[in-house]
Amino acid sequence: QVQLVESGGGLVQAGGSLRLSCAASGRSFSSVTMGWFRQAPGKEREFVANIMWSGSRIAYAAFVKGRFTISRDSAKNTLYLQMNSLKPEDTAVYYCAADQHGAYGVRVDDYDYWGQGTQVTVSS
Repeated sequence: QVQLVESGGGLVQAGGSLRLSCAASGRSFSSVTMGWFRQAPGKEREFVANIMWSGSRIAYAAFVKGRFTISRDSAKNTLYLQMNSLKPEDTAVYYCAADQHGAYGVRVDDYDYWGQGTQVTVSS
């Protein structure tokens, strides 16, 4: 059973930065795609970024526009999302997810395991 635990959310002013972490456990992640999604109140969960655990492929949603960086530390089995130049519209619960088949998808349904989420609030 895969377990994902996010941390690092909080309240930040517009223009500020946060780094989210996702500690992963329960299996080998060598063939897994890891992703970050977010869900704002009243909206559907949306794709933010993903990475093959090997690090060979990375993708971002268009709204990221160079502000966010996804990475992973294989030794620590931890996924990160560095978020810079945050905007009020980035306010959401951010979720870490794992696709055990490594399909490198961008849809919610592509992912098998989810963390509990961490709240990010950006004030104007």
